[in-house]
Amino acid sequence: MSNEHEIARRRTFAIISHPDAGKTTLTEKFLLYGGAVQLAGSVTARKTQSATTSDWMELEKQRGISVSSTVLQFEYRGYCINLLDTPGHRDFSEDTYRVLMAVDAVVMVIDAAKGIESQTLKLFEMCRLRGIPIFTFVNKFDRPARDPLAIIDELEQTLQLHVCAMNWPLGDGLEFRGVFDRMRSQAHFFERTPGGSYRAPVSVHDVTDPQVRKRLSEQTYANLTEHLAMLDAASEPLDRELVRTGDMTPVFFGSAINNFGVHLLLDAFLEYAPPPHPRRSNKGLVKPQHPLFSGFIFKIQSNMDPKHRDQIAFLRVCSGTFTRDMKVFHPRTGKTLRLASSQRVFGRERETVDEAFPGDVIGLVGHGAFGIGDTLAEDEGLTFEPLPQFPPECFALLHNPVSSTYKRFRTGLEHLLQEGAVQAFALKDSVQNVPLLGAVGVLQFDVLQYRLESEYGATSRLEPMPWKIIRWIASEDVAHEALRDGKLPIGCRLAEDSAGRTVALFNTEWELKYFCDKNPGLHLAKLPAAPSRETTPAVALP
Repeated sequence: MSNEHEIARRRTFAIISHPDAGKTTLTEKFLLYGGAVQLAGSVTARKTQSATTSDWMELEKQRGISVSSTVLQFEYRGYCINLLDTPGHRDFSEDTYRVLMAVDAVVMVIDAAKGIESQTLKLFEMCRLRGIPIFTFVNKFDRPARDPLAIIDELEQTLQLHVCAMNWPLGDGLEFRGVFDRMRSQAHFFERTPGGSYRAPVSVHDVTDPQVRKRLSEQTYANLTEHLAMLDAASEPLDRELVRTGDMTPVFFGSAINNFGVHLLLDAFLEYAPPPHPRRSNKGLVKPQHPLFSGFIFKIQSNMDPKHRDQIAFLRVCSGTFTRDMKVFHPRTGKTLRLASSQRVFGRERETVDEAFPGDVIGLVGHGAFGIGDTLAEDEGLTFEPLPQFPPECFALLHNPVSSTYKRFRTGLEHLLQEGAVQAFALKDSVQNVPLLGAVGVLQFDVLQYRLESEYGATSRLEPMPWKIIRWIASEDVAHEALRDGKLPIGCRLAEDSAGRTVALFNTEWELKYFCDKNPGLHLAKLPAAPSRETTPAVALP
């Protein structure tokens, strides 16, 4: 089977949304309709119900939220689907942004009662910046919802996108009966299943069938005919090219928890979403059809298998063919590596994979030197564009209160820091030999402490620090008199990151501005300069 055929049947996408819009529920229902699971889980499942496949971490099960991106690969209708479920909470946005660099399309989930929310808008802007095709699913029509025409208008006005309604809801709340497929002029009536765990029985009727009018209330039927007439007269037709450039979003309505409209979304997505596309590198665009293997690491996860304290690096294949035991070049370290332990991932389950193609996401185990954003390629001179970085906005000292567990504390912290969600710093001239942690949001600290205790048996104590702003200091300015003579504003401190680069920590924007005005010759940066080739992501802890 040729590479061209394998590339054409790959679909690699992420699901994004504001918290509680139904993102993880939709992920589970894709698995159900794709045949990957026989019983769909729920983030709010009772003890007698199935838990979610994508939220595999114990903390995710307890809180009912996603705190880590999850990779799920399955076959459906001749397509090989790589589905990435992402965290919705803003405190985990860095993980989500990295995932968006590894996908070719996204499904954006919107709550039918709330419309576009803040985190959804931020994630959309990242997709728009990269030209990622966006498919929109307006969820929760089994509850009282906004007028679907108002939702369409909000999508057009807020996102500045062309919008094409692929289907239309048949009522909402208790009156919600199914969806009308505008592409085929068919009404799909669904029946609810216990807990939404099984595929919803569906009956399909032509729009002229008397059953359509019979099964809807007079008001719902009147609204449906009025809305469809308005859409047919004023809305734009579906344009595949605009969809693939990210300038048009096909919109679907439904209820993920009840499985209403899920299979219509999945089938249409596979038809209209693009296969793997070229990737930018230092040598220009690398096409999937390029004969030499290349890929990049966008995520590192520790302890997915509780029986083994290992780390798995998730790699997106960009070109060529990956084969187990192949040798590749690792540009950051300048070394040639053999990729012996390669695995296909499905939630926390994994199996050995011998071959992978562009668009696939595979897990690599046993390479502690890998870091987020690393390129692996057969071409020694190739490196892909760096993944987005975000400066920490929250800082805290992490103490080890029990000396007898220090070894577990140190080992666990080193492993978890390598995942990249939390950064480690060392305060200069500190009398305490305690690591300073920085993160985009405070929930990252909660997750790290929980995992230290549950996965490594090490308790910890967090001491929040007041700094909110970090700036990296250019290497040529480290000896600047403003830093050497202690001219930083009161309460501000100097520190070093894991690569040995000097940073300044400020409490407020006013302090930062005052310091910069007083020292115009000092160069401060919001993000660090690229580390040298020999720098590894491993953090030297006290």
